[in-house]
Amino acid sequence: FNRRHNMKKKELKVQAEIYSRVAGYFRPVNQWNRGKQEEFSQRLEYSIDTVINELNYSYDEYKRAV
Repeated sequence: FNRRHNMKKKELKVQAEIYSRVAGYFRPVNQWNRGKQEEFSQRLEYSIDTVINELNYSYDEYKRAV
């Protein structure tokens, strides 16, 4: 019987401060009003490679249709 198997891993959780650029300067999101925080939570992240690939696909479809 090994005691290590019964021991649970300890997790350390640390709150991170998130910054975003607003009107040319960076501010912590937790200092924003509720409306802006909600808007921030709904933002989508895009990968440039994904966008370029989608544009190329759309352009190829367009060329075939014309």
